[in-house]
This record gives sequence, C-alpha cells and structure tokens, in this order.
Amino acid sequence: MTRQAAKPFLYVVVCAAGIASGVDRLITAAQERNWEVGVIATPVAMGGFFDTGAVAARTGRPVRSAWRSPADPRPFPPPDAVAVAPATFNTVNKWAAGIADTLALGTLCEATGLGIPMAVLPCVADALAAHPAYRDSLARLHAMGVRFGEPYNGEVRPDGSRPDFAWERALDLLRPL
Repeated sequence: MTRQAAKPFLYVVVCAAGIASGVDRLITAAQERNWEVGVIATPVAMGGFFDTGAVAARTGRPVRSAWRSPADPRPFPPPDAVAVAPATFNTVNKWAAGIADTLALGTLCEATGLGIPMAVLPCVADALAAHPAYRDSLARLHAMGVRFGEPYNGEVRPDGSRPDFAWERALDLLRPL
C-alpha cells in the first residue's frame, strides 16, 4: 500500500473501445473493495469513449491523458496495482514492444518495469486477436507477470453477440493483493 494513501491506490487505464463507456462499473467495484482510484486514458479514449466528467466526479481526481510538466504536482500517488480495461489491440502491442508514446503507455511500461501488479481485460476483435503480433504481445506481457482475464468468459450468445463486459474480473485478478 502506498504511504500517501490510507487505502491502496489503483490506476485504471482506459483505452478507446466502445465498451469504455462502462468504465464506471470498474471504478465503483474498486471503490467498494476499498481501493482509491485514478484514471488514465489513451488520447483517443478521451475523445468521447467515456464520460470523463462523471469519472472525475466519481474518483475525486482528474482523468489524466497528457504528460505533466516537471513543475506540476503529481495528481495521483504511485500505484499499488494497475487495471487496464478495456485493453485494445494497439495498446497491448505497443506496451509489449516498450513503446511509451502516450501517458497511458508510459505508465504501463514503467509499472511493468517496477513490478507493480497488473490486470488486463482485453477488448479486441476476433480478427485482430488472431494476428500473430497480438498473440506474441500477450505471451510477452504474460511472461512479464501481467495477468490477463477474459471479460466475456469466452461466451457468445446464439445471436452472435457477447454478454456484458465483466469489469470486476480485473479486480479479481488482483485479489491476491
């Protein structure tokens, strides 16, 4: 647990997938499990994929997407854990390659290097999930200790749709903490 907070601090990294509009479910579940939460979003996710104002109100902290200047105070304490949900094809591949060209990716790369527990719920189309680079990226991140969960339990409804995104699974992956 961080020294700055009475509760453990969870970074939630939100990527640009349509399902991101439900990230408040993860935040609420984390707070109910006694986590303080700070949200970092990819730049594209900030463009209307979720209600940043509602998330800021829910967490009591700004949603971050851009680097701060060295003179600016840190808006979040260091994380005790990181949850990435939804995690997109682009983010997973860049992260595994060590590309830190956004605050979200830089945070993921740094947290991985520090050995901070990380849980990921991918939201990737089947065609992209079949791409060899994606499979290699999953294997590489898994080898680094990153925990992956299936947000749909592999289920597909008879009409071809998937059930609701299981946001809480990210927290379940972090439960040993």
